[in-house]
Amino acid sequence: MHHPDLMQDRRTLLALLGGVFALSLAAPLRAAGLTGGLGGGLADLLGKASDTSLDKLAQPGAFYADPSIRIALPLLGRTTGGIGGVLMSALDTGQKLGITDNVVRKLNDAAGLAAKEAKPVFHAAISRLSLSDMPGIATARDGATQYLRKSAGDELKGKLRPLVDKGLLTVGAFRQLDRLAARSQLIAKAGITRDKLGSSVTDQALAGIFSYIGAEEGRLRDNPLGAAGGVLKGLLGN
Repeated sequence: MHHPDLMQDRRTLLALLGGVFALSLAAPLRAAGLTGGLGGGLADLLGKASDTSLDKLAQPGAFYADPSIRIALPLLGRTTGGIGGVLMSALDTGQKLGITDNVVRKLNDAAGLAAKEAKPVFHAAISRLSLSDMPGIATARDGATQYLRKSAGDELKGKLRPLVDKGLLTVGAFRQLDRLAARSQLIAKAGITRDKLGSSVTDQALAGIFSYIGAEEGRLRDNPLGAAGGVLKGLLGN
């Protein structure tokens, strides 16, 4: 049985050690211009990583070409039972046979169009971040990306959704969905409405964007000659 005073002393000691670690990071971070909001090198790191990632994903066919981030119809790729499982299997088969492939390609094209217009959205979110998790950001290979996703994920989703809906309209995905629903009851039974489609594509596109940003952040951290990567390389010694 733990004595209450000993438990309190332990918690106090851990808190002090955490404070010392944070302070030990704070001085070099300030010296490198990395505090006062998410400024200096970390902001540059995230800005560069997001710009590079969005440029890649804005290229025609980029989302569809990468199976790890390819946008799918809302039910595809999910494990579910009962009628949902039957519908998922049928839709998946339809995609493999080319029946739904055209609309899936349009979803990915729409995500690419959204990525093309998303730089200001990400810049704005990055500029409003405050540095409250220095150890995690500093030590994790994709720490800044994780912090951005945790702190601004909901905001970014809200700002990205109109861009996705615009892209879906531009490439004719909504029209294609309506045509597909008229030819097959699968879409209606699966409950894939325009709103659900837009929400699903936004979630999947944002996940893909964060995946690319995290990978790009890791590459920048590994590059001792890169501007943002160099700051972190010298600062953290990794």
